Amino acid sequence: MSAAPATTTSPSGNQEPDLQRRLQQDSIQLAGRTIYLNPFLYWRRFDANTDRWLREPGQLQEEQIALNRSRFYPELDWQLLEEEQRQICDGAVEMFLKTLELIITFNPELTAGQLLEVERKMAVTKKRAFERWVDRSLKRRQREEARDRRRFDRERSLRSWGEWLGLETTRQAVLPLAALLVLAIGSGWWWGSRQVCRPMMVAPAVGRPN
Repeated sequence: MSAAPATTTSPSGNQEPDLQRRLQQDSIQLAGRTIYLNPFLYWRRFDANTDRWLREPGQLQEEQIALNRSRFYPELDWQLLEEEQRQICDGAVEMFLKTLELIITFNPELTAGQLLEVERKMAVTKKRAFERWVDRSLKRRQREEARDRRRFDRERSLRSWGEWLGLETTRQAVLPLAALLVLAIGSGWWWGSRQVCRPMMVAPAVGRPN
């Protein structure tokens, strides 16, 4: 029986157009240079503090974010947004500002006109990606905060019980109850052992007359 031919992925398959599309969304060509629009493509070039600053929402002042809302979301009426959607859009505005700061830091030679081109393309290609990233970050933070609250509640409950048991009045009330409990258990054990060890009384057989 002849072996089935092995399947190979052609370089011109579906993966290449997807990769090219992602690269086009994540970068822009300016004056013969490639400027990355995806802030995480700079991660090899900054330290842990900058990485944390980029990844965690809420690192910029609320006033700064509010002033730039219409800059990146001119189509939105922020008064009509629900709280969850407002937080996501505010987080996306924060990501825009952080990314532009990184781009300026690593590409100081860019002119004001070139930065405007960068900002326009970012607003078109990265808005949904930033919103998804912020949504995941906020949900992860909510899970962590819920876990921390549960741990704090457990620790507070255990600490309260320990403080209550350490009170003199508590010891005065608990010790007699504990003594009564021990006495009741001992009495029950003694009574049960007496019942088990008690000899069984057998009535003598009565002979019947012939």
